[in-house]
Amino acid sequence: MASGEMALRSDECALAGGPAERVLVDQCRQGDPQAFGRLVALHERMVYNLAARLLGDAEEARDLSQDVFLQVYRHLGGFQGRSSLKTWIFRIVVNQCRNRQRWWRRRRADHATSLDELTPAEEAKASSGACAGGESPFEQACRRERVQRVQVALLELPFHHRAVLVLREVEGLSCEEIASALGLPEGTVKSRLARARDSLRQRLLPASVEEPHP
Repeated sequence: MASGEMALRSDECALAGGPAERVLVDQCRQGDPQAFGRLVALHERMVYNLAARLLGDAEEARDLSQDVFLQVYRHLGGFQGRSSLKTWIFRIVVNQCRNRQRWWRRRRADHATSLDELTPAEEAKASSGACAGGESPFEQACRRERVQRVQVALLELPFHHRAVLVLREVEGLSCEEIASALGLPEGTVKSRLARARDSLRQRLLPASVEEPHP
């Protein structure tokens, strides 16, 4: 990992929900362009990766990311700090993706792009541990195929199931944090998560072998 990326992740951890985050938000509210640039730098990869997972299209995710930060800029004054800034941004991303998908489906057919196109940083992170362990090219290809199968199956889920699953399994949010991000009761999040996991598992089962006719 590059030293700049390590520093950025360290900054993000230090900011999350703490005094430094409140200072950054206050600076943005006062119209400090450098502060807002830092806010974008801290969260842009997260926003893009989440949008890519939910939409299944790299170009749409890039375009939507710009809309998300425009919404953040416009509505940061209404951020109350009851959740972390990251959780608040998650809610904006999910809402924008839901609205974009409705618009998108009325105008063109959905299609899934490869995970390489979707989240290159995420793919590099996923493969770093395996490569360090001496993974062969064949094993890398098999792993890449499995990841792509999961992404395709994920896109077949209803949006509300896909959202809770990605926030929990990819972004690592707790059910409480997901409930805050989506404005849902925690019990609803847990039930949706259970159904989403079951639906994804069913889609990933190998196709049954057709029995020969007698």
